[in-house]
Amino acid sequence: MSSSTSGRDDDAPDLVCQIDCVHGMVDALSSVRWKRHQDAVMELSAHGIVLTVEESGCLQAKVFLKREYDYAGEGRERFGLSLGLFVDCLNIFSAPGHASAVEIRYPGPDMQLLLKSVDSPDACLYAEIRTRIPDTISWDYNFEHDGNTPVTFTAKSAVLKETIDDLEWPGSSIQIRMQPDPPTVVFKGEGHGDLQVEFPYYANTDLLIVFQCDREVSYRYKYKFLRATTSNIPSSVMKENRRTKVTIGRGGMLKVQHLVSLARPGMPYFRNIGGGTEQTSRIAHIEFFVKPEEDDNDA
Repeated sequence: MSSSTSGRDDDAPDLVCQIDCVHGMVDALSSVRWKRHQDAVMELSAHGIVLTVEESGCLQAKVFLKREYDYAGEGRERFGLSLGLFVDCLNIFSAPGHASAVEIRYPGPDMQLLLKSVDSPDACLYAEIRTRIPDTISWDYNFEHDGNTPVTFTAKSAVLKETIDDLEWPGSSIQIRMQPDPPTVVFKGEGHGDLQVEFPYYANTDLLIVFQCDREVSYRYKYKFLRATTSNIPSSVMKENRRTKVTIGRGGMLKVQHLVSLARPGMPYFRNIGGGTEQTSRIAHIEFFVKPEEDDNDA
């Protein structure tokens, strides 16, 4: 995203931004779309845009977009909208092989979110999405590390997605166990029989890239919530062999983090601290938080 205005008058919108590549934005938002009809809350501030979706007080996902736009609002503005409608509208502006640019403004005359194409030589596309006052306040996940050493691992996104897909048991829960000796992550699903997948740290660095654990922990998570954290990982993440970080916090709260590129195809990348190729100024940060099943801590 980039800034698209420099002045302001009394009737000017609070937010004006330009999305250089619609495909990247669609990928980021689709990552947190685990069902067809899904509401979201968008929060605007001088620091960036945060889009939040949640379900049943047990699963929450956030898309963080770094500020690269003009913002003239006071404090933080929050409004609700249909995530599916937002994604579908953005898809209207995209075409195969063409990295479209779209201008987004808020609010419109009736508090709409306004979208307009800015680089089409043949036609100007325009869309508006009605917003609403959020019905509820998002629950506070209050993620904290349990102890001085974070319990966390990093794996290739494609491998993690394949593992969780393989563990599907209708209506079941999935146990995630981490142990320091030998350093291993174990996923176990139970149904008509059981299936267990192990990630040994030293045996194969393609499975576990980073591992940190100083004590054994074990929690169970409802499968449908766990699957939502990886079910819509964009194909671009798979092709670029990116990584996903998983952390187990206090009380078994699970945090799953992805990075999705918002850059135009062909733009240069910069090597980050972790050794991956990320263009840091054009990255959407995706975070999922999953509550464990109650009274099921085997640690």
